[in-house]
Formats: sequence, C-alpha cells, structure tokens
Amino acid sequence: MFPIIPANSVAAETGNDEGIFGFGDGGGYTAVTNLVSNAGVVSTDVAGVGTVRCFVAACEYGGDKGIFGYGDPYSAVTYLVSNAGVVSSDVAGVGTARRYLAACSYGEDKGIFGFGYIAGSPYYLSLTNLVSNAGVVATDTAGVGTARSSPAACEYGGDKGIFGYGYNPYLAGYYATTNLVSNVGVVATDTAGVGTARSSLAACSYGEDKGIFGYAWSTHSMTNLVSNAGVVSTDVTGVGTGRGALAATQYGGDKGIFGFGTDGTNYSLTNLVSNAGVVATDVAGVGTARNGPAACSFN
Repeated sequence: MFPIIPANSVAAETGNDEGIFGFGDGGGYTAVTNLVSNAGVVSTDVAGVGTVRCFVAACEYGGDKGIFGYGDPYSAVTYLVSNAGVVSSDVAGVGTARRYLAACSYGEDKGIFGFGYIAGSPYYLSLTNLVSNAGVVATDTAGVGTARSSPAACEYGGDKGIFGYGYNPYLAGYYATTNLVSNVGVVATDTAGVGTARSSLAACSYGEDKGIFGYAWSTHSMTNLVSNAGVVSTDVTGVGTGRGALAATQYGGDKGIFGFGTDGTNYSLTNLVSNAGVVATDVAGVGTARNGPAACSFN
C-alpha cells in the first residue's frame, strides 16, 4: 500500500546534508575550503578559488546551494557554491562593501546578508542585501535595528532567520540584541537580548527548525538555543575550547557544527551539535587553522 498523503500537505523540510567552511586568516588571508560530510566529518583543505579574504559571511540559497560574500579586503564580491560543494570564481559585488557581517537563509530557498563594518563613517551598519533563489544579490536595503558588527545569524522555523549579538562601541558596546527575519526577508526591529552580550560568535540551525548561537571572542564557549518561534534561551554552559571569529553550519539535515576560530591562537578544531542542540567536546582539527572563515550548507 502506498501512504495516503492529505491534500495540500508538504513534506517536512529536512535541510541540506553537507556543509562547507571557507576563507579566513591562517597567518595570511586564504580562499581554501573544507567540506563537511553528512556525518559531520571535515575534509582536508580544498585549494581556494577566487580572491583570498577574511571576515566573510555565508548562507544557503536555492534549496541546495550556498553563497560566500563580502569580507576583508573590503569588497562586496560573492562566490557561489554548487550543490556538489564546488566554489565559483569571483562574482562582481553588489551593495556596500563591508566586513564583520553575518548571513542566513530564509523563505526555504533564499538568503540575506546583514550588518557589518566599513572603514569610514558611519562605521557600523544595519543594512541588508537579499539573495534570490538563483544566488543573485540585491542592492542595499535600509537597515533596521541597532547598527553593529560581528553578529551571527541562522535559520529557524524552517523558513525564517535571526541575526543576533554583535558590537558597536559608539553605543552600548557588546550586544545580545536579536532581529528576526520573516519568510519574505523583512528584518524586524530589535528584540531585547537574552544571554551574555558578545561578538564574533557563530550560529547555525539544528533539529530541522531550531537554531543555536555559540562561542564568541575571545574565550567564550557558552551557547544560546533558538526555538522554532525565534525565542532565544539564556546561556547554556559552554563545551569545548572557547574562541571567537569562528563559523558554523548545518549538516546531516538536522545537525550542526562549529569550527575554526581563535583565542589568540588559530584553531581548526570543531564541535558537533546534535539534533537536540547538544554541543559535543572538541574534535581534532582538519585543514588550515584560521580565524574569520564563514560556513554554509549545501546538497
């Protein structure tokens, strides 16, 4: 017997199966990437494609592909990731060139870059750039919420996103503030922060519809879970090496991984996140130890 599927029902979105870490500073800027298998195993370095850079952001788009973008040296250049994990050469930049930004997917097949830092006034930004389901980046959308650098972002609820935390010394300094992203890419005003205010952290989705923020500059290892309604929990005691300027991505459809980063020493170690949001202890690093990479899922 074939299963009976009710009319208008949709199969659950399980998310992408594999992930990729890319770019960063390992004693010099690099474009190397490291693939993550559907079992959370990180591969050795894949030779970089495109311009070497650091402090980039990345997210999924198109349901099974990814995009890296922006970063230092200041640029708006992007790099598309195929559903086989192959990174394209430089794609001409759109929007304000900046670094220390974040990105996440929304709407099941689109993405958004947001926030960041530029070299001159006003320095700290809240503007965003939407990514279509074909990987095309739109021009700047006026910022909403507190302008800040070095936040993190992830998907939640299956089709929405969240930016959180960050730094702006001209205002309150470190933030725990969050900004929700609707399933049509509209960023909401500030939600009062929960947990330790910090920056240079990472975030990814897990459990198919939830998210996790974790770690931070320079030696924080605590995490904050995000419910499928976008509610951030208080601090969960950290596991593994505290570090900042790391990256995180979903893998295996419903799990996550934090990787790389620095506490003054560059690392390539990783920490796996179960489909219940539990972070595991350090896994020995593979590939070039570095800070300031980005990561996203694909396939």
